[in-house]
Amino acid sequence: MYAKSTTGHHLLSSQAVMDHVLDIADCYFFTPYIYPVSWPESWAVRQIISLWVVTNLGALLVYLVFGALNFYYVFDHVLMKHPQFIEHQVRKEIQLGTVSIFWMSFPTVVLFFWEVRGHSKLYDNISENSLGWSGLFVSIAGFLFFTDMCIYWIHRAMHHQNIYKHLHKQHHTFKIPTPFASHAFHPLDGFLQSLPYHIYPFIFPLHKVVYLSLFVFVNIWTISIHDGDYRLPGPLIFLINGAAHHVDHHLYFNYNYGQYFTLWDRLGGSYRHPSALLGKGPRDQIRKLTTEAAQTQ
Repeated sequence: MYAKSTTGHHLLSSQAVMDHVLDIADCYFFTPYIYPVSWPESWAVRQIISLWVVTNLGALLVYLVFGALNFYYVFDHVLMKHPQFIEHQVRKEIQLGTVSIFWMSFPTVVLFFWEVRGHSKLYDNISENSLGWSGLFVSIAGFLFFTDMCIYWIHRAMHHQNIYKHLHKQHHTFKIPTPFASHAFHPLDGFLQSLPYHIYPFIFPLHKVVYLSLFVFVNIWTISIHDGDYRLPGPLIFLINGAAHHVDHHLYFNYNYGQYFTLWDRLGGSYRHPSALLGKGPRDQIRKLTTEAAQTQ
C-alpha cells in the first residue's frame, strides 16, 4: 500500500522548508509511487534515501548527457590520434566517472541533508536578503570567487607527492582528456574538490534556485574544460581558465590548477600560457607527427 500525493509540494518540516528538488520528487514520484503511507515526507531516513537517489540520478544525467553532447559536437576527435591518448580511453573515463559519482554521493548527501534541515544560509525569497536583487548578484560573484580560490588550493595540495599517488593520479591517467574525464576522479579526490560548493551556503546567504543553477553550471563547466576546444576570445585568454589552459595542466602537471579563472595561478606562480595558443599544443604535435610519418614513406 503506497501513499497518494495528498500533501503536495508545499509540505513543511518542523525545521525547514523542503529543498525544491526533493519537494518536487516527493510530490510527483516518491510519495505517490514509492514510499508507503507510514513514511512521512518529513522523516529524516526517507529524506536521506530520497536525496541519495536524486543526487545520483541528477549527477549521472548531467555527466552523461552533457558529456556526450560535448564529446560528439564540440570535442575534436583528431585529438584521439595523439600518442598519449590511451587505448579504450573514453570507456575508462566513463567507468571511473560513474563509479566516482556513486561513491561521492554518500558524503555529498550528508551535506545536502543538513541544507534541507535548515542548517545552511540558503533562502527562498529575494526579500529574505537585505540587499535584495543586488545581493543575489553579489552572491553569485562571491560563489565563483570563493570556490575558485578554494579549489585552486585543494587541487594544488592534491599534487603533493605524498597525496598525488594515492588520489589525484587516477585523473591524470588521461593526458589528452575528453569531456568524460571531467568526473573521472578517485571519489575522495572528487569530493574534496567539490567541497567548496557545499561549504559556501553554510557561510554566506544564497538563494536556493541560484544554488541549484550554480551546481549544474559548475558540473557543465568542468566538462567544458576537458573538451579540447581551445578557443577563447582574445582578452579572456588571460582571465578565464579554459580547456587550452587545462590540457596543459594534464600534460605538464604543475600548472594551471584554477577552476574558472587564472587569478590564483598567477598569484601562486603556477600560471602557464596555453601551449595550444603558441602553436605547441596537442593538435600541433599530431600535425608534426603526421607530417614526419608522411615524409618517411
